[in-house]
Amino acid sequence: MSFNIFKHNDLFSTASQIELEDLPVILAAGYKSVICNRPDGEDGGHHASSKDLAAACEALGLAFSYLPADATHLSKEHGMALRRLLADLPAPVLAFCRTGNRSTNIFRLANLIDAPIQAAGAGNDKLKQYEIVIVGGGSAGIAVASSLLKRAPNAQVAIIEPSSLHYYQPAWTLVGRGIFDSRKTVRPMASLIPEGAQWVQHAAAEFLPDHNRIRLDNGCLIAYQQLIVCPGLRLAWEKIEGLEQTLGKNGVTSNYRYDLAPYTWQLVSQLKQGKALFSQPAMPIKCAGAPQKAMYLSCDYWLRKGVLKRIEVEFNNAGSALFGVAAFVPALMRYVGKYQARLVLESNLVKVDGENKLAWFDVKDNSGNTSRQQKPFDMLHAVPPQVAPDAVRNSPLANADGWCEVDPASLRHVRYRNVFALGDVCSTANAKTVAAIRKQAVVVASNLLAACAGKPLDARYDGYGACPLTVEKGKVILAEFGYGGKLLPTFRLDPTIARRSAWLLKTSVLPWVYWKLMLKGREWLAKSSESIENP
Repeated sequence: MSFNIFKHNDLFSTASQIELEDLPVILAAGYKSVICNRPDGEDGGHHASSKDLAAACEALGLAFSYLPADATHLSKEHGMALRRLLADLPAPVLAFCRTGNRSTNIFRLANLIDAPIQAAGAGNDKLKQYEIVIVGGGSAGIAVASSLLKRAPNAQVAIIEPSSLHYYQPAWTLVGRGIFDSRKTVRPMASLIPEGAQWVQHAAAEFLPDHNRIRLDNGCLIAYQQLIVCPGLRLAWEKIEGLEQTLGKNGVTSNYRYDLAPYTWQLVSQLKQGKALFSQPAMPIKCAGAPQKAMYLSCDYWLRKGVLKRIEVEFNNAGSALFGVAAFVPALMRYVGKYQARLVLESNLVKVDGENKLAWFDVKDNSGNTSRQQKPFDMLHAVPPQVAPDAVRNSPLANADGWCEVDPASLRHVRYRNVFALGDVCSTANAKTVAAIRKQAVVVASNLLAACAGKPLDARYDGYGACPLTVEKGKVILAEFGYGGKLLPTFRLDPTIARRSAWLLKTSVLPWVYWKLMLKGREWLAKSSESIENP
């Protein structure tokens, strides 16, 4: 038997590509129905067509159905169609595609399957093993999985990710200005899992790197040869007293959450007078420019509507500078002045009373003394402190601050040689942005495979990150920089000048690059720098 069968439960299994001569084996194994999820002609017609399979199945007494699906365009309609088929076909049913992954994801979309490890009936004493395990199915996890499988198509890869949805978070700032449809920022996770990767729909609860194991939130263990850690970070809303209870109402919002960004736009479009507060917590946070981008875009709208003069705008930043890269501060300060916003540095949001429209900030004065100040508001855009996920920060992988501790150039763990990390969970000093992940995915994929082959880790990450600072509708300051604040502009233009071309890049080009290139392992402008030295 040249194909692999994965049994999800007693009624349904999936398999890699089958041929006509495999059908008697499938019948002998007890299956009564076959579903083909691979479109005819997908590989130039080298595999058996659905017409030939249907005829062969009929001759053997097997039921057959053809449900073709493009691996890159799975949707809930595929799941609904499978649900209808399973209601009519005699069981047990075997569905197949090139690797079996597509069929598994369609089954998941039908809401008829729990995580693969559970569906197989595995208990706590069962151990599922993979060559490469990726923890996290966000931007970093999908991008690095695709880059790995592009380089090593036969690699056995598992992605541990509990969420059924995947978000393009960089557009949420635009959603908060009424410029971008929030529905275009979310897609089913199943439609993005690269073919060849196995999706384990659970969360990692415990890392056991001394034993090459991960414990899932259902108690099951996953074993790995190589581990990639990229579960992102956690938004610690609870660290601001009263904030969680009032989010999404009482004028309190945040573009850092999918369901709240539309509320930001509702508040901005309705506010005609009063006080608008914007906050930014201490670093590190994802997209360090996002808190002030919310302010700029809101002020731009109010200025265009002629109401800005009746709105008192205040930006409270827990840091000591408006932006971490000094070269961009003068240009940004000109916009702060244009919008007549009050900038309060070293002012940290600590408490919110939404019903009474009050916020409290711990503010440090020039002498280093901190006092708590109460401020009324009509609108509050709050950004929470951000920390590593508990499973990482409580593990041997973490540094003193809780982040996964890696070499900043190779992105390999400093103590565990078969562990790599990328994305927001990293201990690296770069800006936590999708642009950084686009570069990091290439470095990790290249270096992990080099390590497996016993070769030097030549791919180097230079700390590249990008922050398209949307200072007004139609103009963006494209801040690109690396370690130490070194400017790393992609284009030969003064990066401190707000440009319409950068706005078009932010609003139209980059979303396309994300969905069509980055998550597919197509590494446009993402090649790493290289060194002949070992890390």
